[in-house]
Amino acid sequence: MPPLARWLARRLALTLFVLWGTATLAFAGMRLVPGDPAHVIAGGVQANATPEVLETIRAQYGLHDPLPVQYAIFIGRLVRADLGESYQLNQPVSTVVLEQLGATVALAAGAAVLGFTLALVLALLTAGRPRAGALTRVLEFCAISTPNFWIGILLLGAFSFSLNWFPVLGEDGPRALVLPWITLALPIAGVLAQITREGLERALGQPFTLTARSRGATENRIRLRHALRHAALPVLTLSGWALGELLAGVVAVETVFARQGLGQVVVSAVNGRDFPVVTGVVVLAALTFSVINTGLDLLYRVVDPRVRQAAL
Repeated sequence: MPPLARWLARRLALTLFVLWGTATLAFAGMRLVPGDPAHVIAGGVQANATPEVLETIRAQYGLHDPLPVQYAIFIGRLVRADLGESYQLNQPVSTVVLEQLGATVALAAGAAVLGFTLALVLALLTAGRPRAGALTRVLEFCAISTPNFWIGILLLGAFSFSLNWFPVLGEDGPRALVLPWITLALPIAGVLAQITREGLERALGQPFTLTARSRGATENRIRLRHALRHAALPVLTLSGWALGELLAGVVAVETVFARQGLGQVVVSAVNGRDFPVVTGVVVLAALTFSVINTGLDLLYRVVDPRVRQAAL
């Protein structure tokens, strides 16, 4: 088997292990929450379902089975890509997730592009320039240390309520995505800009940049063609963390801006003890994160051949 195929097989096995562990923890965590799922399925405690109705629901959903049996059935369904049926919505979890997935992907993808672009521009403009770098570092520190929801509230107050430049809450369209994108992008842009700037400054002090200057290369060419490639390695290392932060921040941002998406679905499912929906979204998030990390590792090997040779 070729080295790359062996590496991909190992990563696939690791991904399956992560998915199993995530699903197991989600199953255990939701089962430890106090309360009876039968009441949720019946419409809540306020529905005043009769004991006979509750017993029928428990029998239908296997809630009388011992936990090991419930767990085995749960894992068996996951293996068949069956996430179960939502207790609250009476729909397959896959349908619930797919209906809201597009809105969340648009939010997270746009914020990722904006965050990485902003970090790159800031690093290129301020690397090796102490005055500009000092001011930018202060702004980056403020962005990193401020929670997403607070950034969102500040942006809403300034640009929606005061200036009326963007829609306030719950609207669709490109304009309604601008403030949520900025809210998610600023913290990761602050971290990545600092890492990229440090990498550029180290690269600009290396002998190969002096050689490039002696051959008449312009400063912009040196930064973009020579130094940036060396600075990209630590950025790629942190990209998995940055994308994970985006996924985690989506819940808060969708709540602040009253946007539909998986974040709102998770909040509603947790409050309503909708076990299948919570588990399905958690497993999907783990799968997404594993795929992203595998892609970044492959990209890392493209950028740095030394890593490729050592790993394969």
